[in-house]
Amino acid sequence: MTPMDVDPNVLTPRMARILEARDMTAQERFFHLQLPGALAHRPGQFVMASIPGIGEAPISISCGPRHDGQLELLVRNAGSLTRAMHRLQAGDFMGIRGPFGSGFRLAEFEGRDIIFVAGGLGLAPLRSLIEPVLAEPRRFGRITLISGCRTPADEIYRERMQAWAGLPQARVVRLVNDTAHLPWDGEVGLVTAPIAELEIDVDNTLAVLCGPPVMYKFVIMELAARGLPNTQIFIDLERRMRCGIGKCGHCQINHVTCCREGPVFRFSELESLPEALT
Repeated sequence: MTPMDVDPNVLTPRMARILEARDMTAQERFFHLQLPGALAHRPGQFVMASIPGIGEAPISISCGPRHDGQLELLVRNAGSLTRAMHRLQAGDFMGIRGPFGSGFRLAEFEGRDIIFVAGGLGLAPLRSLIEPVLAEPRRFGRITLISGCRTPADEIYRERMQAWAGLPQARVVRLVNDTAHLPWDGEVGLVTAPIAELEIDVDNTLAVLCGPPVMYKFVIMELAARGLPNTQIFIDLERRMRCGIGKCGHCQINHVTCCREGPVFRFSELESLPEALT
């Protein structure tokens, strides 16, 4: 890629007005934004979100494709920039560049059963695929969502998951590692546990994973034990993106950059990249 290959429009942030801002957990803040024009993103893509004069960071898009210029993000408080973002309120503005990354192609999922496995904040990017899949049940097969977090207080999109659980085409399993003596209406355990009990049509099932790196090895082992091949497992890596256009090398995995070739990969593509899941 040469500098002439870069669309100049993705290098300049568009200022998005915040329609809604609220804390979802002690660490995560939800933002509903209005851009001056359509974003035209695919599920699984990300944007570079910024505050002028402070900096920018890659943030996963957590809503399905839209045509009205609206965008939803979930931002974890993890440093000086995101701490400043957590102070933003409705009516304030945030810079947005993108969308970036490979994303998911909905056509690949048509007619298939889909198993989503999310760990912690991994549910935010997966929601961008879950929402359009559940919105058109006739296009897709059975949907299973397994979502885990450390404690009930860490769960994101709780009301949304409870709504998904009421849909006839979806099975939703919500887990925590420890209830920490708080009320909890889900299950206790790791996200790997429910996989052994699933009814899986190996020839017609795709799995989609997003979560902490330690999760992938064990979830993939469970899926492989059920006969699911590596070509039918997608991983959303969300790994250290910085520029969004493959120029800085910060997110490089062996010979590929996560911000361009990823963050969505088939597991079969990652087998030759030993740095991918470390």
